[in-house]
Order: sequence, then structure tokens, then C-alpha cells
Amino acid sequence: MFGFAQHLFGLSRGTKRLIQVAFDALAIVFCFWLAMALRLDGNVMAMTARPWLVLIPVIPVTIFAFVMLGLYRAVIRYMADRAVRTVAIGVLISAVAMFALSQGLNLRVPRSVPGIYLALLLIVVGGTRFVMRGIYLSTQAATREPVLIYGAGEAGRQVLQALEQSRNYRPALFVDDNGKLSGSEIGGVRIVRPEQARARIKNLGIKTALIAIPDSNPAGRRHAAQVLADLGLEVRVIPNMSDLVSGRVRISELRRITVEELLGREPVPPLPDLMSKTTHGKSVMVTGAGGSIGSELCRQILEQKPSKLVLFENSEFALYRILEDLQAWLAPRDHPTELIPILGSVTHEGRVARAITENAVETLFHAAAFKHVPLVEANILEGLRNNVFGTKCVAEAAGRLGVKNFTLISTDKAVRPTNVMGATKRVAELVMQATAKAYPHTRFCAVRFGNVLGSSGSVIPKFTDQIRRGGPITLTDPEITRYFMTIPEAAQLVIQANAMAQAGEIYLLDMGEPIKILELARTMARLQGRETYIAGQEAPIADGLAIEITGLRPGEKLYEELLVDDGAETTAHPRIMLEPAQNATDPSDTPRALAALEAALQAEDAAQALALLRDMPIAYAYPRE
Repeated sequence: MFGFAQHLFGLSRGTKRLIQVAFDALAIVFCFWLAMALRLDGNVMAMTARPWLVLIPVIPVTIFAFVMLGLYRAVIRYMADRAVRTVAIGVLISAVAMFALSQGLNLRVPRSVPGIYLALLLIVVGGTRFVMRGIYLSTQAATREPVLIYGAGEAGRQVLQALEQSRNYRPALFVDDNGKLSGSEIGGVRIVRPEQARARIKNLGIKTALIAIPDSNPAGRRHAAQVLADLGLEVRVIPNMSDLVSGRVRISELRRITVEELLGREPVPPLPDLMSKTTHGKSVMVTGAGGSIGSELCRQILEQKPSKLVLFENSEFALYRILEDLQAWLAPRDHPTELIPILGSVTHEGRVARAITENAVETLFHAAAFKHVPLVEANILEGLRNNVFGTKCVAEAAGRLGVKNFTLISTDKAVRPTNVMGATKRVAELVMQATAKAYPHTRFCAVRFGNVLGSSGSVIPKFTDQIRRGGPITLTDPEITRYFMTIPEAAQLVIQANAMAQAGEIYLLDMGEPIKILELARTMARLQGRETYIAGQEAPIADGLAIEITGLRPGEKLYEELLVDDGAETTAHPRIMLEPAQNATDPSDTPRALAALEAALQAEDAAQALALLRDMPIAYAYPRE
């Protein structure tokens, strides 16, 4: 039986339609015969040939009705309530036609027969299709992976319906926090509470979980992901629940939940006035436009409809990529912004000045920097040249050429720096403040924040790649912690801080609570259904991923800071703080220190450059003597 059904399912679409038409024609004949037999109490031998003449017009009328109603366009495996209505309407048309023709032509068909015929044909035509649908789903069930659905609400029901048609996944269990639902079923699938799920997961062979919680409830999604990761399941989500409900995406388009979604916090809506104050209708320039922060700044700025957006970038590929991205965003929109791609280095004074003057730049975000700690540690002079003198070049050009607003993207590593990258960014802050004094008509500021989730050089892409390759996961120290923020949130806060700037302030973004990197690595592995153990310290786990402790790198801190001293002041935005004025370093000696640093650069003397950095008022604790 199943073998024959599989053969039928494998036929071409046209052949299957012909089979359906032939079957329905025979069904009409059979149902009419059976209706007559029931009406005549089984005495079919008493039937004359005359009543059968009604089938000559009824068969083509019925088939034509089914065709016009789209019954033969419906795929049996996807039949739902609409198909039931289609069959019912077609059968009703057939029965009405039979009654009208038999009475009009005096074909001696008893008046009750069309009613009996209607019920029989509805059962045969509709029932056989649902039987075939059940057989198809049964044949597919053995090859589909059992999955757990977290969330038995409306979104969960939508996912269940979609999974019933999936070639890859079979709903096997619902998990929901609502205790009132525990023990009940949806579509034959049992609902249990999270604490009851572990034994059932093992018995059902479930390895993958699907979160069915609306996008509007990110906290609920994070809670669900954590629960499922603790159950040892690979966690997946629909790209967008509203897209699934609307039919824009299919259930097969599942993706793994990202650590950004798990670690992200409740967003604070940006203040529209601050977002648009220095961007809407303005000519805006972003240096490092192709980087992690720079590219997101460009996207957020573009939504504010600037007159021009100048993309200044040293990497050809990065510039090409962000330009393509922004052009694709602009294409379907009626948008006034002109995109200006400029390939160049922030240390090239003429190139920077020309970009500003030719585009009459009013607002400038300086995001270009070398930020990878070990690489800058190994390339001290280039780190100085780009991070310090690149900032000096861009800031002075902005002040000299009348740019109204300038924002330097800084880092938490600039606070009591223990590495060259942090030291150069702290000096860059001093450069910004010295330039603010020299050019008071330009509103200068710096924005200091920690790591952004998913940025280039972040541990998250590194861990993702290591987990994908089967380990080991490398970690410098089990106690190391870092602050994290999503890139879109960081970019929005930077734009809003730019609108608050007055004269050389340093703004600090509220990064939330620090995250232990060891726990981050373990969580990322659990989200993909893998457990971890620290090599040499914990017992190995079968099919587990080893975490190797490699030791702190030169200049690396266990803990990051955002303030030089305590006492941050509040601002108009709840997640933007201001470093107190009394904590600011006097930048008056900055030009003299920069001249000495520049001489060391010209002489290619890294040792002298490091000595000069240690002598600057930046609390630089260089670890090697």
C-alpha cells in the first residue's frame, strides 16, 4: 500500500491531475449508483437505464466546477480547511445540477437521491484526498527529524502547522512555561513544562529545538534559548515569526539562534530629536565606513535622510561591500541621500581635507582605527600612526575646515591602558580635546564603549568558527570578563551622543553587566547542542568540546573599565553618561608630546615611542620592562 502510494507521489504533476479527474468521474458514477441503491432499499435490479442518463451532463459539469474552483491545483499533501470548502462547493454544484436535470428532463431519478448523492460524493472525493494526505505524511515521518517547539501560544500553533508540511522536521513535543497547558495537546503533540522535558527529549530522540516566541518578545526568546541550551539541544529560530505567518518565509528557512540575540538586552528606543539633529539633511562623513561600527553608523545615519553620506575607507573591499549594501537599501526607497565613496587613509592630510571641502561636510564620525590588541602590540608604530596621528589629521581638518560636529569612536581599553591599542586610543581622546580648544566653533566629543557583539576581531566570530570546526575553543583566562553591546545599539547611541556634544566631552555608554568569557564560550557551544570541558582541569566529555586555556596575551586585561574615576554624570539619554569634567586630563601639553611621538615615528624607533607613551598622563601601565 505504502509502496504504491509513494509511486503515485513520484508521478509528474500533470499525470497526477489526470488520475484525480478519472477518479472523480468514477466516484460520481459510484456515488450515484450507491445513492440509488440506498433509495431503492438495495433493489438496484429495478433500476431502468433512463436515470443513468443524468450522469452524461452531471460528470462534465462536476469536473468543470472542480477545475474552476481550483481543486486540481491544490497539492494533496498541503490540503487544509480551504480544500474542504472547495470540495463541498463543487459537490453541492454537482448535486444541484443532478436534481435540476433529472427533474427537468423527467429522468425518473427520485428527488431524495441528489441529497444522498451529495453526502456520499463529499465523503468519497474529500475523504480520499485526506487519506492520501495522511499516507504521504506517514511515509515522510520516518525520515523527518523530531523537534521540540518552545511556546504553545499562537506562534507555536503556526509553527506546528508549517512543520506538518516540512520535509525536514517533525513536531514531537511542546514546551511551555504556562503550567495550565501542561499535559494537554495541540494537534496530537503533548505540552510539558521545561522541568518535565528532559526525560521526554531523551525518549523521543530530540536533538533540535525551535523557538516559537514572537519577535516582539526578545526577553522571552532569550529565556527560552537559555532553557533549551541547558537541556543540551541545538536551538533554532524562524528568521521572523511575522514573515512565517504572512508566508514570506518557509519553515525550512530555520537558522541557529545567535549569541547576540541571547546576550542582547531590552532596547531603549532612540530619541528622534537626537538621532536627526546632526544628520537629517546634513552632509555626513564616516571614516572607517567599512568597519564593524563604521558600517552600522552608515546604516543608521542613512535612515535619517542626510543630504550626503561620505564613506571614507582605507580598504577597497570593505568600501565596496558597504557601498553595495547601502545602495541596495536605497534602491526601493524614495530617498534624497547621495552616497560618496572615497578610498583613502586617515593619515593622508590632503585626501581627508579634500573629502571634507568637496562635500561640505557638516558632521563627521571618526571610526577608523586599528583595534585588534595583539596586532597593534606587534605593530606599535603603525598603531600610533593610524590611531593617534590619523585622529589628529581628521580632527584638525574638521576644525580648520568648519565641520560643525565631530565624534571620535573610543574604547573602554583607553581607561588605564595596559596595551598599545588602549594607550593610542587614550592619546586620541587627548588629541580630540586639544583640538576642541583650538577650534571652539566645532563641537567635538568622544564616545567610549566596550566590545560590540559580532565585530571583526571579537571573540564571538572566533568561537563560532572553532565550534563549527569541532574545537578546541581557545580562551586566554577562565576569569576574563568583558562588556558587550549590539552593534546597532552602539551606533544609535554614538549618533545621539554626537548631538549632545559641546566642547571636548567624553561620553560613556552604559554597557550593562560584564560577561564572563568562559560562560560565553560554554553558552555558544550549548546553543549548538555541544557540551564543553576545560582541558586539563575538567573530565573530558564524550562528544564534548575542549576549552584550552592559553594565558593572557601581552597587554590584555582580565577586566575592562569605562571610567578613569567614578562619578559619571547623567545626560538626556538613560544609556549615555558623561565623564565628569574634574576627571579630564589637561590637554595643553598634548602638542609637545605629539611632536616627540612623531619624531619617534619618523625615526622608526618603537622603543622611544613606548617610552614617550609611558610618560604621557594617560596612566599607561606597560607590562614589559
